[in-house]
Amino acid sequence: MSQKIQIVLEDQRVINIVLEEKYAPKTVENFLKLINQNYFDGTIFHRVIENFMIQTGGYKVDDNVLGELGTTESIEGEFASNNHPENTLKHTVGVISMARTNIKNSATSQFFICVNDCPWLDGEYAGFGKVCDEESIKVIMDISKVRTGQLSPQFADFPYELIVIKTIKIINE
Repeated sequence: MSQKIQIVLEDQRVINIVLEEKYAPKTVENFLKLINQNYFDGTIFHRVIENFMIQTGGYKVDDNVLGELGTTESIEGEFASNNHPENTLKHTVGVISMARTNIKNSATSQFFICVNDCPWLDGEYAGFGKVCDEESIKVIMDISKVRTGQLSPQFADFPYELIVIKTIKIINE
């Protein structure tokens, strides 16, 4: 089963994504739960690395102050090196995947979208969907090219211009 979502940015650009439950059902379930709670509304892309990926899902900026979103429960990492060989989704351009620490079951709400083929991530991170149209690919590529800098030791690839998610919508077709 596939579910389509739409990431709507504050500047009205849209990223259309198809979530692929067959690869990572618990990940998709958690992601949809967070969308239904409006968890991602107002979050920023806080890590942007050209020719690699764009990452969001963990931070907001209110009154020019960067703040971490409320914590969410960790989920099981659904990828091959964590006993999930059914997740064969390759980290190619447009794949959406869960961010995590070095602990395999540490993913919560942060996710990234690949803007290049990243085969070293295959089997190590829970890919769970893919950008599904050319206009959306253009949007992620444009985001990946914004100027970034070192905000703090924790934020080495922070965009100078904020890229804010207005909302993420579930699209019923």
